[in-house]
Amino acid sequence: MIITRSPLRISLGGGGTDLPSYYRKHGGFVLSAAINRYVYITINEAFRPRIILKYSKLEDVERWEEIQHPIIREALQLTGVTGPYLEIVSLSDIPAGTGLGSSGSFTTALLRALHTMKRNFVPPQELAEQACHIEIDLLKEPVGKQDQYIAAFGGITCFEFLPDDRVVAEPLKIASETLANLEDSLLLFFTGASRSAAEVLRDQDTRTRENASEMLENLHFTKQLGHESRDALLAGDLREFAALMHVHWEHKKKRSPGMSSGFIDEMYDLARAHGSLGGKLIGAGGGGFLLLYTEDKTRLRSAMRSAGLREVRLQFDFSGTSVLAHS
Repeated sequence: MIITRSPLRISLGGGGTDLPSYYRKHGGFVLSAAINRYVYITINEAFRPRIILKYSKLEDVERWEEIQHPIIREALQLTGVTGPYLEIVSLSDIPAGTGLGSSGSFTTALLRALHTMKRNFVPPQELAEQACHIEIDLLKEPVGKQDQYIAAFGGITCFEFLPDDRVVAEPLKIASETLANLEDSLLLFFTGASRSAAEVLRDQDTRTRENASEMLENLHFTKQLGHESRDALLAGDLREFAALMHVHWEHKKKRSPGMSSGFIDEMYDLARAHGSLGGKLIGAGGGGFLLLYTEDKTRLRSAMRSAGLREVRLQFDFSGTSVLAHS
């Protein structure tokens, strides 16, 4: 039996500039953080000559070509683990469609497990590249590269997405006190809504490909905010970082009419009125989690709980995609 896990993530700056439609022309930059919520993959030897898959659905097939789940099918072909006698189970701490990068985490955890089966060690860079190849090149999903890379690397990491498709990953070297204060001051609340990131990102992707000036200017500014957010954290200026989060969210809402909703706007305004110095919706938009920065956690928690929002406590994960068991 093999058990692997990949962390979910929160984007701290520059999100949206990791889509190929943008970075292949202009270069992208994202500051991302892995958190201690995970996607788990278990691979076991099946008793019968079948490939059995258990995720949100159940599949029981004879050959890998019959698999309905596109990521699993492509990952099996890519790694050469084609069964039979194969059982794969997926579990997640947080449901998909909530903006925390679960698809990238799923793909990297699955690839790590399959490579472990074949006794292949694949470094984080290659693992992320393979996950991106499956989702972006083979399956043509309109997604960026941030999720796969931060899942593979973990930590708080700066990613530079170059026009030639190379990705430069650099851990953010911030002071230990800044790191502790940042972790302590970030609160994550579920808005109660989930959605497909692809639906929201497809509009951005199309308009970026068409060189829509408004979208490009928005993404240029978002990339600049990502660099400024990195600099604020390096300087230990967490209030400036929080202010930049607020500016980022105000501009992110302009990208697509589906980015926010009346309820999300109401909850964000409530947070701002009860001690949040900045924040934003995590992920492509339309639902999922509000990430808020505050120096008054008790007051903010009370207000958000009274409004019916559930908090997910977070800590940063520095292990990235890893093998938990191999027997």
